[in-house]
Amino acid sequence: MRARSSQALKVVAIAPPAPRRDLSGIVRVLTCGSVDDGKSTLIGRLLWDASDLFDDQREALRRSDKRVLNGEHLDYSLLVDGLIAEREQGITIDIAWRTFDTADRRFVIIDSPGHEQYTRNMASGASQADVAVMLIDARAGIKRQTRRHAAILDLFGVRHVVLAINKMDLADWSEAKFRSIEKDFEALKKRFGFVDTAVIPVSAVTGDNIARQSERMRWYRGPSLLDYLSQIPEKAAPKAGAFRMPVQTVLRDGQDFRGLAGTISSGVITVGDRIVDAVGKTEARVKRIATMDGDLPSARRGQAIALVLDRDIDVSRGAVLSAPNAAATAARRIEGSLVWVSEQPFDPGARYLLRTATDLVPVSHLGIRSLLDLETLERTSAPSCAMNDIAVVAIDLVRPTSLDVFTATQETGAFLLVDAISGATVAGGVVAALHATSLTDARATGATIFTLTRALLNHGLCADLAGKSDADAELRRRGDEVVTLLKSAGVTARLDID
Repeated sequence: MRARSSQALKVVAIAPPAPRRDLSGIVRVLTCGSVDDGKSTLIGRLLWDASDLFDDQREALRRSDKRVLNGEHLDYSLLVDGLIAEREQGITIDIAWRTFDTADRRFVIIDSPGHEQYTRNMASGASQADVAVMLIDARAGIKRQTRRHAAILDLFGVRHVVLAINKMDLADWSEAKFRSIEKDFEALKKRFGFVDTAVIPVSAVTGDNIARQSERMRWYRGPSLLDYLSQIPEKAAPKAGAFRMPVQTVLRDGQDFRGLAGTISSGVITVGDRIVDAVGKTEARVKRIATMDGDLPSARRGQAIALVLDRDIDVSRGAVLSAPNAAATAARRIEGSLVWVSEQPFDPGARYLLRTATDLVPVSHLGIRSLLDLETLERTSAPSCAMNDIAVVAIDLVRPTSLDVFTATQETGAFLLVDAISGATVAGGVVAALHATSLTDARATGATIFTLTRALLNHGLCADLAGKSDADAELRRRGDEVVTLLKSAGVTARLDID
């Protein structure tokens, strides 16, 4: 066991470091579920039973005066809940990240909040997860929030899902209760595209079926939670998928060096390969693959590089370099699904920007086609959406940008919607279909002009100016700045506040 001490400095013999273990891969595990279902306690128990916590961490928890079950068990949630507000309220507010190793795997635990108010945090965690653990209280069963979380997991491409039926100790370890919930989940999962699922009865406070098999539920013959997570396959091999590299910047040394810098989001690139910019439709051959540690003969997903080409092409930040035989789409119209995360509902009169990996594109039209009914899980026609709604949308862009369908290439098939005035993120979504022509083009209605009015400014950016003596002059100054920024992003804009 490792130990840390705050005592006075003293000379000690230091043992050589243990040899590095060969881990078979990193698995990112998202925990989600309704508030008070025990997510933080479950992860804390997993860390307590399966990881190499420091001795003083264990001792600090033992000395804590916060206990559960009338003092019978430690409050393992204290190992996870990091914010003071979380500890005071007894809920998870922000996403908490924890990493631990077993004999052959490394796990990154993403503990997401369960309260409906923080659904956007859960959606953020889902976008980075390989597997999700959905917790429910054995006494309550599947809730509306469970169905919302399942829909978000499906939306963001999480295909491995385990339903952990927690607090079985408070349900008298009932097999009948477990089987009833298991049946409900079987019906629920048929609505989504999950590849692999499991239903495990657990008790986070007692440790039953967390890192070890339960002696109290011998009627359950499946794996413990840790056993299930250990068999999750590593995410797609780094070389899998077509080559994609969103360009972050263009590097120059003041002489002859010109490198297109970015991080490879999928596939492999090798010196001599040809690449293409889908929007500009220009091709070139890779002459060098430069890094801070020297040139490479090839590079793969996750590596930050600078590509030096055999000829200059008009490429800058926002472009996506692709393999010519499997290029991204230069899209003006997107069909997809999104989660609305803003407290402000969708406003047809507002202006939005679409953010991709490295691009920011003005939206000329955003149409809400339908919403997911979380009771029936059916799509219902709707003209608008509000916070936490899951919607099917159609988005027209002012100019083309490089995108992929999410199911084909996740890294370049996801997007954010941003309020053009405040800069706040209002939604996160995925691409289902792409078109080179926007609805505006098809109707030949001409260029979209963004008119920045006094009402629009007072609604957001200038809401703080009410009652101030110089309000009009400051509103005009801010409006002029916004017009300048929008024009630099390719939007035809004008200020109309008279």
